[in-house]
Amino acid sequence: MEINLMEKNNNFKFKKLEQFSEWETINDSIMGGSSNAICFSTPDGLVLEGELVEEGGGFVSCRSPVFTPPVDLSAYKGLEFIVDGQGHNLKIALACRDRVMGISELIPGGLRWVAPMPTSTSGSSLVVILFKDLLPAVRAKAVKLPFKFESSAVTRIQLLYSKFGQPGEINHEFSPGPIRILLRSIRGFK
Repeated sequence: MEINLMEKNNNFKFKKLEQFSEWETINDSIMGGSSNAICFSTPDGLVLEGELVEEGGGFVSCRSPVFTPPVDLSAYKGLEFIVDGQGHNLKIALACRDRVMGISELIPGGLRWVAPMPTSTSGSSLVVILFKDLLPAVRAKAVKLPFKFESSAVTRIQLLYSKFGQPGEINHEFSPGPIRILLRSIRGFK
């Protein structure tokens, strides 16, 4: 699937309705949890909505399709997200191809590069994620192997609300129950 994420002014932007239309939900139910959420695109952006249950899992998320070919974001320092997050401490996870024979793609559960996304209790929050601040994780656990985030080969973007924060840590702002998050846009910045 080809996805063109470049606008005429050569800035990476992810806002158009059709760019969020192929995002999919992935919840803790894949691991036996009971959370139930869906994501869908609207004229305002991508909505993640549902009920979060901590027992047996404790996360809901939505993720982009796999970018084929990978998106080259090497001209950028990071990504800016505009999100209505109801004061939740969300998490962003990026997947990328590595330069070491694609070995990170063979890790069960998949290697993800994560960062926290704190949000305001009302209105929209501008959250800036620098690529240099991303930490490697597999299923919310820290990875100690010497992997490097490859901004030139981003294969997926995922937005999560989870009881786990930074790799290996608990999200102390987590609270189960109903949730509704609106991701208004994603933009690369130089």
